[in-house]
Amino acid sequence: MDFERFLLANEPAIRLGFFAGVFAAVALWELAAPRRALTLSRALRWPANLGLVALNTVLLRIIFPLAGAGVAAFCAARGWGLIHHFQVPLAVAMPLAVIALDFVIWLQHVMVHAVPALWRLHRVHHADPDYDLTTGTRFHPLEIVLSMLIKFAAIVVVGAPVAAVVVFEVLLNATAMFNHGNVRLPARLDRILRGFVVTPDMHRVHHCVEDDEANSNFGFNLPWWDRLFGTYRDQPRAGHAGMSLGIRGHADPREVARLPGMLLLPFRGEVTDYVINRRNRSAPAARPAAPGNPETAGPRRR
Repeated sequence: MDFERFLLANEPAIRLGFFAGVFAAVALWELAAPRRALTLSRALRWPANLGLVALNTVLLRIIFPLAGAGVAAFCAARGWGLIHHFQVPLAVAMPLAVIALDFVIWLQHVMVHAVPALWRLHRVHHADPDYDLTTGTRFHPLEIVLSMLIKFAAIVVVGAPVAAVVVFEVLLNATAMFNHGNVRLPARLDRILRGFVVTPDMHRVHHCVEDDEANSNFGFNLPWWDRLFGTYRDQPRAGHAGMSLGIRGHADPREVARLPGMLLLPFRGEVTDYVINRRNRSAPAARPAAPGNPETAGPRRR
């Protein structure tokens, strides 16, 4: 209990310390061994991307002052959740809770691609014209609030221990910066790491402008879910140096690389019927593909 009290009292400092350390390490790595040439300067993109981090951090602390660790402590005191109900030993509960929470975040990521209204929020993340560690931090405040509510619900159902929640939050932030890093890894090392963690080359495919590639590799931390549920794609068709990033129709730096434009992006344009693997309902039904011919492509994202 003393350790849990320590974590609750120092959770913001712990997370900030790991964030700063990983951010500095990946930033230096990007300078030393970049994977791609940037299309916009860091001086243009980073203030807006990091401005979203600051805005979201303040907003979450105001709305949810106890954060996930506080919810975990509240549940533990009342015996809520599967882990507490079955009295799972801490040595088993820790990895079990971290894996369960990671699966929930994976499902959430699929959901924000599948539901048109949620995609409008999530496209703030995908509209970044470049791909570096700050891309992993840029999310619309409304999506961040929604994500926190989903996380709270998962903590309650799972009964995640306080320590597991803190470890999960640190891992999620660290791996999001790592796998969004504009860094070069030897191909053999990348293949090995993909068995344990989402690598930059693996997740970069998800940020391709092509719909089928963007609707793959949803994982942030653990790489298993995409392989298990059939959403894994090994490499982009155009290669990592030649692939196009972002979203079609959203290339104006004032919209995708400035904070006001990013905050307003979800409210621009019409709400489309874009859903993963759904064809445009206004279009005539396509005939079945003949043997040996490729199937008709699905609708473009808007």
